Amino acid sequence: MNTAAWWLVLLQALLFLLGAPLLVAWVRRVKARLQNRRGASLWQPYRDFYKLFAKETLVAHTASPVFRAAPYIVFGSTLLACMVVPLLALGLPSAAVADVIVLVGFLALGRFFLTLAGMDIGTAFGGMGASREMLVSALAEPAMLMAVFTLAMTAHSTNLASIAEHQLSTGLILRPSYLFALMGLVLVAIAETGRIPVDNPTTHLELTMIHEAMLLEYSGRHLALMEWAAQLKLMLYGVLIVNVFLPWGIATEFTPLALAVGLLAVVGKLIFLGLLLGVAETGLAKMRLFRAPQFLNLALLLALLGLLSHVILEGGA
Repeated sequence: MNTAAWWLVLLQALLFLLGAPLLVAWVRRVKARLQNRRGASLWQPYRDFYKLFAKETLVAHTASPVFRAAPYIVFGSTLLACMVVPLLALGLPSAAVADVIVLVGFLALGRFFLTLAGMDIGTAFGGMGASREMLVSALAEPAMLMAVFTLAMTAHSTNLASIAEHQLSTGLILRPSYLFALMGLVLVAIAETGRIPVDNPTTHLELTMIHEAMLLEYSGRHLALMEWAAQLKLMLYGVLIVNVFLPWGIATEFTPLALAVGLLAVVGKLIFLGLLLGVAETGLAKMRLFRAPQFLNLALLLALLGLLSHVILEGGA
């Protein structure tokens, strides 16, 4: 059973690696259809990765070893963060470290090296993007922690698998605290993954770039790893929302039927989440950079309201 469980851990990591580009492609397809465009194929991100991995990697002569190592560290830390979040089943060996503090730590490690790489070359774009990225992260991380802590107080654990198990055991209960925490986490996910209205992942305009500004000096496989890590981060937040706040369908045993149901459930929920994201990005315009703190302050306020409503209205149970 232990061997089978570890194989499931590797399977979840593989599903994250293969599913993240597909989720991004699905969001792009939804946006294209809503804009009366045909849009690119769902397999286009895989073709882009194949092209980038086949290209030569050019590095500026002023680059330090940090710039060269950053893509591998960012990609590796993001993948480790993905392995912390339950995807198909609960009770896996990785659940022992599936703690929200560990998750935030892995994401912070990747962000730290991403910003270092942005500043390493010494270009204006890289430094600008790094400073903006740290501004967003400094405001987003407290809101994310507070949103998940609202669920953790109910489950009496900060372990993500334990929180999901508690959600399954209590059934569908409409708690005000959960709704506030969920809304706060959604806003954090939008900001952390660089989506509209905080950032535009397809832009290359100087005044609007945040994440893309730190990647302008990368090429070849280094750029592919950075882009792949960003796509993994989007899927990570999607799975965190649908499998921790709404864990119904996730497998609680390692039978083929339960795992198949868990896979279908998470795929269906991610398809619906991608549809909502595509519709929202089509109907919203990118906000000014100086309004991003207000956006994240709203996320923090919602998460705080969730925490307070849990303590006051639900008696801290």
